[in-house]
Amino acid sequence: MRNWPIFHVTITTPRLELRLPALAELDDLADRAAEGVHEPGFMPFTFPWTDAEPAERARSTMAYHFRKWSEWTPEEWSASFAVIFEGQVVGTQELAATDFGVTGEVTTGSWIGHRFQGKGIGAEMRRAVLHLAFEGLGAVSATTEAFDDNAASLGVTRKLGYREDGLRVQARRGKAALLRRFRLGRDDWRPEDGYAISGLEPCLPLFGRAVTA
Repeated sequence: MRNWPIFHVTITTPRLELRLPALAELDDLADRAAEGVHEPGFMPFTFPWTDAEPAERARSTMAYHFRKWSEWTPEEWSASFAVIFEGQVVGTQELAATDFGVTGEVTTGSWIGHRFQGKGIGAEMRRAVLHLAFEGLGAVSATTEAFDDNAASLGVTRKLGYREDGLRVQARRGKAALLRRFRLGRDDWRPEDGYAISGLEPCLPLFGRAVTA
């Protein structure tokens, strides 16, 4: 799309490809949401969108992406990439920021279809958007948070070198739950081989970055 080049941004890793989903891929992503993202007795999200019925989870997934595309500004943006593994859409990895041109800070969030979990995809797709943030956009820091009982997410975060950055209490299904916040600074970021970004240069203004001559 000439007037919305963000759809041409692609991140490749040793096993994955991340890009904003085309409509057919968004439909596949909605199917992953309908199939299930986690065990019924567990809730990893601060907003419990997965408590809905499968058809509603699918519709809300598509609506979420449409809304984020329509609300995108250089001052506040959210890039929710489809994650492609072995030719299939397996989940989504988000990189978002508010006033990135001033703060240089991004945040991340993600989910993977339940049947694709346990393959190391979560760490690889998070590293992919951190590569975009630090190597492509020149980020100063990246933050993330997870509930204290979300061992998988906490494991990925610690593996990638984040440092603990505080706690907060969040209502979850009517009960108080502890959220752990983490921060990864540029000095702690360690890029790895096999990660590449394409199509970014025309999109820098959309991310709040000035294009240098």
